[in-house]
Amino acid sequence: MGDNIHQPLGQDRGPGKRPGSGAKRAWAVPLLSLAALGAVLGGAGWMALSGADFGTETAVVLESPGSGEAEPAADIAAGQPQPDGADETAGLEANTPGALNSLHGQSGAVITTTLGENGEEIHKIAPVQRPDNRPVLLTPPGRVGQNPRLAHLPDLAVIQDTPQGPLPVRGPDGERAFDIYARPWSGARGARVAIIVGGLGLSQTGTQYAIRTLPDDITLAFAANGNSLQRWMQEARRAGHEILLQIPFEPFDYPANDPGEGTLTVAAGAEQNLDDLHAAMARITNYTGITNFMGGRFLADPEALEPIMRDIAGRGIMFVDDGTSARSLTGQFAKTLAIPFAASDMVLDATQERGYILSKLDDLERTARRNGVAVGVASAFEASVDAIAIWANEARARGIEIVPVSATADDPEGR
Repeated sequence: MGDNIHQPLGQDRGPGKRPGSGAKRAWAVPLLSLAALGAVLGGAGWMALSGADFGTETAVVLESPGSGEAEPAADIAAGQPQPDGADETAGLEANTPGALNSLHGQSGAVITTTLGENGEEIHKIAPVQRPDNRPVLLTPPGRVGQNPRLAHLPDLAVIQDTPQGPLPVRGPDGERAFDIYARPWSGARGARVAIIVGGLGLSQTGTQYAIRTLPDDITLAFAANGNSLQRWMQEARRAGHEILLQIPFEPFDYPANDPGEGTLTVAAGAEQNLDDLHAAMARITNYTGITNFMGGRFLADPEALEPIMRDIAGRGIMFVDDGTSARSLTGQFAKTLAIPFAASDMVLDATQERGYILSKLDDLERTARRNGVAVGVASAFEASVDAIAIWANEARARGIEIVPVSATADDPEGR
């Protein structure tokens, strides 16, 4: 301080310093370190001697795709018990050549469980392998309808690979082809008309003309004994159509009136008929259900019909009766077996003449206004296709909604 008694106290010290603070800090650091070390060693020794059990810790590591290195995964249910088989991968389902692969929304990652050096469980979570490291499309369970850009591709959740080929089947979470391949509609209460144009695949020219000419809300039915069905199915689905598969059944005057190759007959027996049914069903995919071609005798025989309807009941598809047989038992079996079911009210083109077809379409409209809904069937003849295309555009202007046939079905599961 010198001799200047007027100088303020503390001006001769450095900023932030207090007398003796440096000495205290020098002693405090080693003392605190020794205390912490002693606490750790003492606690560990007590745990080892006493055998105290604080529970098993579970370490979870998340493996990055293709990195080969494991990183800690925060907030991933550490310590949660894993169900049996959790270390098995759900995996990618069958791949579709030339298209994005589809991974079902319920599919899991690859989870493996190992034990660490101290006996703790270590769960290793890694993504499922993707061919060529390409992206996948997640399809959520329980959904209705397909993405229009993917409508020509089969949904792998409702496909079963069999020796005959791919067959429709209920998905792991109850998904149905009836829902997934259905064409959306407004859900409004107004008069609804569904029109099914069948016989596609039998004539290349007629099939191409029908797909290009008919509005996309007309339902198309492909003959199981037609040609190039997979190609035509994809073209129809890209154009927005809901589709059915047309199965030939035995008429009363068979074989004088022969529906074609693969016809299901009463005399063939259940085993042969089921083989023929599956062979037909495997020819294409992406259909909401099947419909009959002819079949007056077969559909009226309960012993012949029952195994066919039971098989359909387990596959998540609908049955559409074309209404040509007054003795058909399909409606009764559908109700008993909980099959989505629809029946045609009338055949629209029994006479191949434009004026006649237009008059029948007007009858169909009157039925829809009276009952709320009506279903008509026709064949893919040029006159039929032209008349339906013209009438559909005019009917919309009169407040008629053209809907897919799935929208008219009596569905026991209440879609």
